[in-house]
Amino acid sequence: MKLKSALALFLVSTTMVMAQTKQVLIENVRLLDHNTAALTEPMNVLVTGQKIEKISASKIALNNNEVEKINGKGKTLIPGLIDAHVHMVFGALTMQEMMSTTATPESLMKNVAAGSQKMLMRGFTSVRDAGGPIFPLKAAIDADKVVGPRIWPSGATISQTAGHGDFRTPEERSRRFFGKPSRAEELGATFIADGRDEVLTATRENLRFGASQIKVMAGGGTSSAYDPIDVTQYTFDEIKAAVDAAEDWGTYVMVHAYTPRAVQRSIEAGVKSIEHGQMLDEETLQIMADKGIWLSLQNLMDNNDNMDAQRKEKRKPVLEGQAKVWPLAKELGVKLAWGTDFLFEPELNDDQNSYILRLQKWFTNAEILKMVTKDNAELLQLSGLRSPYPGKLGVIEEQAYADLILVDGNPLKDLSLIAKPEKKFLIIMKGGKIYKNTLK
Repeated sequence: MKLKSALALFLVSTTMVMAQTKQVLIENVRLLDHNTAALTEPMNVLVTGQKIEKISASKIALNNNEVEKINGKGKTLIPGLIDAHVHMVFGALTMQEMMSTTATPESLMKNVAAGSQKMLMRGFTSVRDAGGPIFPLKAAIDADKVVGPRIWPSGATISQTAGHGDFRTPEERSRRFFGKPSRAEELGATFIADGRDEVLTATRENLRFGASQIKVMAGGGTSSAYDPIDVTQYTFDEIKAAVDAAEDWGTYVMVHAYTPRAVQRSIEAGVKSIEHGQMLDEETLQIMADKGIWLSLQNLMDNNDNMDAQRKEKRKPVLEGQAKVWPLAKELGVKLAWGTDFLFEPELNDDQNSYILRLQKWFTNAEILKMVTKDNAELLQLSGLRSPYPGKLGVIEEQAYADLILVDGNPLKDLSLIAKPEKKFLIIMKGGKIYKNTLK
């Protein structure tokens, strides 16, 4: 794969990762407790390897002289943040960069790897990648060659011809009739698959490379050129093919869809997670609540001046619908996850944390913190045995992953602290490794 060789040529320096002893003891910190929606009394947390070994209000006795001790000074310890819908590659590039005929895999991956490091330094220790050529980046992060969050990869999006994942330029013709894959397919960004057999093959190709879940385009999109926002994409049999193949591997399908028709067809076919859904009605949301289907939702900003006129027009019903869907989904008891879904607008990445604050219209601070940690973690672990990181996530508990942030202040009272990671995140730890420590 071209991107894999490119990433091998461009590896972000990991010298910023501090020398790591086998154990870390964080003393005198107040823990965010999701069960009580409050902070605990001062506690001590012992980290061994990647996991939290012990939590105690009493002093923790140590037998290891090489334990690194950190005085938390009564600050707040929260789980690492989780974004349930990112595009690590697409989000780091503009559409012009992605589609440019002069772009090389090396030039593309340079921006992607740098963006990965910045995301971790904003406190996002885990993400679910919702489509794109992600496998080389994930492998490099897991091998400590690139700094970045844990990634639950979907691999190439699976789209019908003229669907949301059809990014062919006008001169690129159909692979089926003319025999040449599109450039986006060659880069591993998408599969254009029509019919049950092609969808099965595309799904299995992603699983072969290590996908933890499968991303299928089930409805129109705002960033794609050919499909109106209202169209339903893929027949029942085609979606069911992806679900059957994914379930045979013990995992699930997530679908891009906005409308009731697309979502209800997907649910009938066995899909477990709906991405977006800002145009859903009460009937469809009630079906989701009754069946325990996840709604992985975003709260997008208004159109910006640089956006092309077609995309602005396509986004109107999405922007209008999101203010209705969030509170209605909460009222009906739908399983809710939060994500950003930044796509081809890399300048938005710096605002990733501030987008969390936009949920304050409908949720308490405690509810929001739970959603962007524990709830999002529950969705990620829906991958079952295909999860690349099995174990407790999104909580501060013994035997959970030591993905931790020490916050200067109490985010239950002042959620804006979360939007100031450079100043207010004193420690950022992922898997027991300290990536930032301003107390040292």
